[in-house]
Amino acid sequence: MLSTADAGSLAPLRQEGAWPQARLQEGSNTRAPFAFIRYCVASPYACRVGEVRTVEWTPEVRALVAQVNASVNRSIRPVNDRGTDTWQANVAAGDCEEFALTKRERLLKLGLPASALRMAVASTAEGEGHAVLVVSTPSGDFVLDNRHDRIALWHDTDLTFHKIASSQDPRLWHRLV
Repeated sequence: MLSTADAGSLAPLRQEGAWPQARLQEGSNTRAPFAFIRYCVASPYACRVGEVRTVEWTPEVRALVAQVNASVNRSIRPVNDRGTDTWQANVAAGDCEEFALTKRERLLKLGLPASALRMAVASTAEGEGHAVLVVSTPSGDFVLDNRHDRIALWHDTDLTFHKIASSQDPRLWHRLV
């Protein structure tokens, strides 16, 4: 569960009547969630700098991403960690950040480029802070969400996006416009 400070009070990304972009549009630099910075200090291999690139959205990659998404969604017992916001991967129980980080680490181990696997902070339709993994492809930015197994383009979700990790350095984050 993200704190209100981590979700931010940025203007909502969704605009009624606006034609959706396939890729999330990055704006100015912003602060990374503090718990994510602590995660990077504890797990520097997971926060390595990558080249600016996407992953080709081939049927094989789509199947691999779908398998990892569903597997992680089933393997972690969902719990709300309010007040103890520690981000970590490969845990038995956790909330949205743990799901997203575990998916990212598994996909990295399977050879997907770090620069294409980006953490993002959003709000749900109910206004709750939420973290997801975004897979950047030439076809658009696809969201892996622990609330369901469906993988969708960012604009086909019920999320309002606030900020995302940089593709060049995951310790740097950008506002979404």
